[in-house]
Amino acid sequence: MAPLLTACGGGAAKKAGANTKEGLKAALPAHVPNANAVKPDIASVQGGPDAATDPAYLSYPVSPPASVSGVPGKGGSYTAVTPLWGTNPPAGNSFFQAMNKALGVELTVKPADGNTYDTIVPTMTAAKKLPDWINLPAWWNAKFNTGALVGSQLADLTPYLSGDNIKKYPNLAALPTGAWQNGVWGDKLYGIPCFSTSFGIPGATFYRRDILEARGITADQVKSADDLMNLGKELTDAKRGVWAFDDVWTYLQFSWGVPMNWKVDNGKLVHPFETQEFLEALDWHHRLATAGYMHPDALAGDNANGSTRFYSGKALIGGGGLGAWNLADHQSGTAADPNYRRGALNAITAGGKGTPVIYMGASASMISYLNADLKPAQIEELLAVANYLAAPYGTAEYTLVNFGVEGVHHTRVNGVPTFTDEGKKDVQATAFPFLAASASVISNPGGDQVTKDYAAWSAANVKYLTKPPFWGMNFTMPQAIASASAAQSVNDTIKDCYHGKKKVSEVQDAISGWRSGPGDRLKQWMTDNVLDKYGTGQ
Repeated sequence: MAPLLTACGGGAAKKAGANTKEGLKAALPAHVPNANAVKPDIASVQGGPDAATDPAYLSYPVSPPASVSGVPGKGGSYTAVTPLWGTNPPAGNSFFQAMNKALGVELTVKPADGNTYDTIVPTMTAAKKLPDWINLPAWWNAKFNTGALVGSQLADLTPYLSGDNIKKYPNLAALPTGAWQNGVWGDKLYGIPCFSTSFGIPGATFYRRDILEARGITADQVKSADDLMNLGKELTDAKRGVWAFDDVWTYLQFSWGVPMNWKVDNGKLVHPFETQEFLEALDWHHRLATAGYMHPDALAGDNANGSTRFYSGKALIGGGGLGAWNLADHQSGTAADPNYRRGALNAITAGGKGTPVIYMGASASMISYLNADLKPAQIEELLAVANYLAAPYGTAEYTLVNFGVEGVHHTRVNGVPTFTDEGKKDVQATAFPFLAASASVISNPGGDQVTKDYAAWSAANVKYLTKPPFWGMNFTMPQAIASASAAQSVNDTIKDCYHGKKKVSEVQDAISGWRSGPGDRLKQWMTDNVLDKYGTGQ
């Protein structure tokens, strides 16, 4: 989950306030579905407000259609910085040359080490030496002090993109409204969303579908916490080195009605730690661990090898982010077991009655910004470039951005764009999409079953997606309050409890200590500075 807060250390720094309901509405771009998008094999399914499944594709278009006419740029020269987790491609390589020719600008992309990006960017902002275009991942807003950068070092894009203004850029207009909200600060739009989705949920409880179904167990049979505990007993065979569960607390806790971050009761803020539902969820997880149904390595805190335990069938049920459900996972799983098939349990309520809730996370966590020193004509030129980069899945522009030039950087293998040796060396898949990108789709060429399974699960659960209080609200939080929100000592005790090492009463003691100081300060600050001034955002 990307936090939608930014901490501000210095009191003298300019701070952007949260968004008012009216101001946010005025700043957001109009949403216009893209007429040039390739028709999906499995259409998107609408849920509640700002909630929908990603469309799914079982094949790549034979003849990718164009979504942009002409060359977007006018010959300008710009610099860009994006985080890179991987190998830095050679500067000025054939892929970058092809991109600049297609974009009509000289855009020098300088990927920076993603592992130290949170220290690299503050150095640039302190010296006021930002590039023309930069990606600022939302989960580092606190370290970047993004709320103080907007309007000072980062350009206000409201005049160019708000309302119908965005219709000048059809590919950007097709991005989900909720994703644009993550780039709005103080009733003004600054950020361009990358990798946006209307199905932005934290994760799911996965299971080895092949193994459970071979024993006659299907996901629709699991409807309550008791059902899960019974699975623990049925599936665990310690003598064979098989345990039913890996860690499941992170995403499963919401089945008890535990709020995500906050709930509002009779106009008052209530923290999850203060709820009976939280204690009941923790008690169940503690009993799960002490019953011997969790893998010993998980109990010892070994998260690094969770995938290995899952692939090998040593742990059959575990929580994880939805990014795990893809072709690479399928290939790794079938390498360990030819029958491997990942599944996810549907949302449940602990008691098996009532309507489950899946809390929505950010619709976009990767946000790019333009430099405030750019002139209006330069901003318009880069927005035209962003419109090219945001071309929908399967279009000619999308193909170039993600796979390079056909015959040079990729060839078609069974209809799927596949990198050549030069493509593997030069095409950095996150360089340009970290500046702007199309909305997410479900696509696993060569792994149709993965796509069908993920799409079917999404369609079955999208109706449960619910916005938590303060969803998509950007606001500046003082560093001391951000530390109180992190509640590190309490969370360490919670982890020990759901691993069976500490009792629920010990967590209650830790919470009592936290509430009497940091917790009270956090709640008071949130009440005074967010709830009373701006409401919950719902």
